[in-house]
Amino acid sequence: MKWTDVRLIAIELAEAHPEVDPKTLRFTDLHNWVLALEDLHDDPKHSGEKILEAIQTAWIEDAECLCGSFV
Repeated sequence: MKWTDVRLIAIELAEAHPEVDPKTLRFTDLHNWVLALEDLHDDPKHSGEKILEAIQTAWIEDAECLCGSFV
């Protein structure tokens, strides 16, 4: 995975941290969690605020879709 694989990263983060509300996540924590993913094979310097925001948004959207599917 590369930093631009925001949807895949969001899915892996949601699986690794199911107890976390992505809306409350700080970018410093998000950055560290992405770096800790085994499947990430990209330079840490290739991330930035826009990429982290896109990952967080994808995670939020996925979480909302999952919650909505049980209603």
